[in-house]
Amino acid sequence: QAQLVESGGGSVQAGGSLRLSCAASVDRFNIYTVAWFRQAPGEERVFVGYISWRNGFTLYADSVKGRFTISRDNEKATVWLQMNSLKPEDTAMYYCASDEWIMTTFPNDYRHWGQGTQVTVSS
Repeated sequence: QAQLVESGGGSVQAGGSLRLSCAASVDRFNIYTVAWFRQAPGEERVFVGYISWRNGFTLYADSVKGRFTISRDNEKATVWLQMNSLKPEDTAMYYCASDEWIMTTFPNDYRHWGQGTQVTVSS
């Protein structure tokens, strides 16, 4: 059973940057795709991006493309979400999720989730 712990959330003004971390306690981290999702109050959890087990392939939602970057270090079993040029509409609880061998944008496909970290962007 993989365990994920997010950190790095906080409050920032529009245009600023934050870097979220997702640390995994799991064997063979290199076979896991790790995705980021976010959920604003009263809204559904939506896909932000993922970094796959396959050569570190990344995929991003259109809303964050060009502003957010996901990277990973398999030795440290950690994934980062670098968020630049933040906008108020990026305000949400951010979750990392992982599972073996998959490459998908649907939250129900991921079995392992972190507890979330809050990101608040003020205008």
